[in-house]
Amino acid sequence: MKIIILGAGQVGGTLAATLASEDKDITVVDLDAGRLKDLQSKLDISTTQGMGCHPNVLKQAGAEDADMLIAVTNSDEINMVACQVAYSLFRTPNKIARVRSSNYTNLKEALFKKEAFPVDHMISPEKAVTNHVKRLLQYPDALQVLDFADKKVQLVAVKTRKGGPLVGHELKDIREHMPNIDTRVAAIFRKDSPIIPHGDTIIQEDDEIFFIAARSHIRDVMSEMRELEGSYKRITIAGGGNIGERLAKDIENMYRVRLIERNYDRCEYLSNTLHKTIVLHGDASNQELLLEENIEETDVFCALTNEDEANIMSCLLAKRLGARKVMALINNPAYVDLVQGGAIDVAISPQNSTIGSVLSKIRRGDVVSAHSLRRGAAEAIEAIAHGDKRSSRVVGRAIEDIKLPEGTTIGAIVRDEEVIIAHHDTVIEQNDHVILFLVDKRKVPEVERLFQPSFMFF
Repeated sequence: MKIIILGAGQVGGTLAATLASEDKDITVVDLDAGRLKDLQSKLDISTTQGMGCHPNVLKQAGAEDADMLIAVTNSDEINMVACQVAYSLFRTPNKIARVRSSNYTNLKEALFKKEAFPVDHMISPEKAVTNHVKRLLQYPDALQVLDFADKKVQLVAVKTRKGGPLVGHELKDIREHMPNIDTRVAAIFRKDSPIIPHGDTIIQEDDEIFFIAARSHIRDVMSEMRELEGSYKRITIAGGGNIGERLAKDIENMYRVRLIERNYDRCEYLSNTLHKTIVLHGDASNQELLLEENIEETDVFCALTNEDEANIMSCLLAKRLGARKVMALINNPAYVDLVQGGAIDVAISPQNSTIGSVLSKIRRGDVVSAHSLRRGAAEAIEAIAHGDKRSSRVVGRAIEDIKLPEGTTIGAIVRDEEVIIAHHDTVIEQNDHVILFLVDKRKVPEVERLFQPSFMFF
């Protein structure tokens, strides 16, 4: 597959690294020669310097025979025009654009169609990050929460803690603890190394557990891994940019929300836009301000400014002053591993939150959704099984008879409205939504081939 990526920033660079590792033919376009040189020194990709929406630049990048254009520059307008040029001049079949402004997204039906701007799929890092944070607020003890099959099933990552009923016990004991609830542990990461779970695997303290269950059972399963925190009531948001504003709007009817913003004009705008959120003018790293606002009573402090260092420092200060949990938005991937799990409880990567929106459009076979996990090392996929026992490698077969790639687990199946937690004798039927977990995303092409029916396969 030949893919052109417009924009060599954090999102474009992460996409390029992810797709290049899968033997895709990748060309990255950007005005900044230094960024392109840096990417090319690390990845097996081609680069083109220039304005991504210019016809001659797209032609030089190979648009004439490209399968997909992914426009993720910082300019909505450049991304939209690039999709228009790629469609009009080169008939590029698949076009994805990063569009952030609500002035455009609110008119999605009228604007984004072949007669106007032929964008096949829009992505928004701000929306992806907001949804990620909202799910973490819903499940206070989770590190990551992913939705599948219209939210009927969720995949949750949780860190085990002393006091969890299953800690120190074999995994199979969970059936005795919860006889009426079905779940599947898809993977365990112990000291950053993956462990394929079996019934006799002993759960240890500080294991990172990925489990899958029906949405209504998530908290019950989490309670086996650690003592659960109480629900959140008071949320403080540092940064009133696009992400901070969107999050405040979405949660102000569910929590007591305060938002701290440095820019006075932006504060005025936010105070007129938000209905229940208390908007404060000031610096979130100002100790006096945090103490005046009773930071010690805050359940979650979310630092969502555009500056990694400011987010890290304000979180460290808020934690020291008594905030129950702190989350920091961090763009630099090198910082994520550095800070998460220490004084900062959760490091939020906009790249990892966004990349799933693109992966599902790239994956072969009928892949409904895909999520990048553990900073891109692992992946979760929802694929639809097609064909019959003669034409498919999965349909009509029990899971134990399917030749899954090493390190791949089928966690659950959604059949119509029914959630079926996968076991060794579970048989996959046509049109089942199958949720898989891969500890090594390099195995993705093998999974794709499994779910591609072939009339030549017997």
